[in-house]
Amino acid sequence: MSSVDALVARTLGITEDRVTDALEYQSIREWDSLGHVSLMVALEEAYGVTVDDELTLSLRSVVAIREFAEGSAPAPAPAAGRRDTVHRGLDGVSFDRTTITRIDGAEGVLEYRGYSIHDLAERASFEEVAHLLVHGELPDATALSAFEKELRAARWLPGPVLDLVRSLAHAHPMDALRTAVSALGAFGPRRDATVDETYEQARDTGIALIARIPMLVAAHHAFREGREPSLPDEEMSYAEAFLTTLLGERPTPAAVRFLNKGLIVHADHSSNASAFAARVATGSRAGMTASVTAAVATFAGSVHGGAAERVMRLLDDVGEPGRAGEYVAELRGRGEPVMGFGHRVYRTEDPRVRHLRATVVELSRERGDHSGLDILDAVAEAMRPYGRHGLAANVDLYAGLAYRLLGLPDDLAVPLFVIGRTAGWVAQALEQQADNVLIRPLLDYVGPQHRDFPAIREVGAR
Repeated sequence: MSSVDALVARTLGITEDRVTDALEYQSIREWDSLGHVSLMVALEEAYGVTVDDELTLSLRSVVAIREFAEGSAPAPAPAAGRRDTVHRGLDGVSFDRTTITRIDGAEGVLEYRGYSIHDLAERASFEEVAHLLVHGELPDATALSAFEKELRAARWLPGPVLDLVRSLAHAHPMDALRTAVSALGAFGPRRDATVDETYEQARDTGIALIARIPMLVAAHHAFREGREPSLPDEEMSYAEAFLTTLLGERPTPAAVRFLNKGLIVHADHSSNASAFAARVATGSRAGMTASVTAAVATFAGSVHGGAAERVMRLLDDVGEPGRAGEYVAELRGRGEPVMGFGHRVYRTEDPRVRHLRATVVELSRERGDHSGLDILDAVAEAMRPYGRHGLAANVDLYAGLAYRLLGLPDDLAVPLFVIGRTAGWVAQALEQQADNVLIRPLLDYVGPQHRDFPAIREVGAR
């Protein structure tokens, strides 16, 4: 085995026989985003070179890395669209056009319909941002009042759905939420299987889901705490109403500010896995509730929204700021990711991070407890050498700590993310429906062909 193959095996933590011409980025669990950055760092150390962003994107296979080590430029990737090109995970493939969210991963830009996430997070309410995503424009005072009234009117939950949530008090909040969202579809307008849902019907259902999903999360939490949920006062904002029902008491202004900002920065993120799932369901004309249910189910996965809950384990595993460097080195040595760092899109700091960290600073000050913040900041500092290769802090890093500061269990981190993201899913599903097409990609078959079918007795004799 060549020295570069041994370097790949050692860095990824795999056996040398697995380093073949077919091995490439994302083809195995060990070669994830952290594994890729670790490989780039290892190449820099071994060959005394600087691996810039362009080269990082080129060195995505063992073949390309060997060519680089031999002193030649890696071969360019085949042109998109060729039938003999397989884009695993649809990486780098644009499947449609959108007017909802713009992301510039190289520059760390996130915009909803042209508005910077920084302006929205600092100056808008979540109701304004939800209106922007669903209706396409920020509302004026009259439109905002009407939209808020529509959300308040839709908060109620059907009795049978509430009973279902009560029966699931033992379940993980995401399992209960997925089941309950699906159940809501049975209590909307009666569906005629021969008639597709109209755009207007889908929009109305989507707005109702934006209103009801927080109540589902709050009701489930109340039931597992042994209390009955109650509807909040009419005059409360979206964020305050949810927290009041969730906590069983009126929240502090700092908690409301945190949640409002958290909902805004979580509201949409273009074609992530859950939004794609919503679009696939909409493409088949399954209806808005089915689309959002598909999104919730997808979001629960451990490498998507489920990562938010896993970040909380980092706090406990590190324990104190002084152990941050040792912790990062241990995980890197085992080829394991550091949760809360790295993103499929951003090559620099996730632009949402600064807003969540600012609210965590405020909550830490209010609670008189900076220990968690100090640990996360120390881990971020220990991860700084990897930031140059795009492995910077992501949106999950500080969000979970804020939930702990509010006295919430770790398993609510993902459902709270869902509450904000619902507005984006609804917008994505509506955009898909407006110019619908069945989403049907191909699979490149590589299995056996033209096999003879054996007689049953021949199969049994083998």
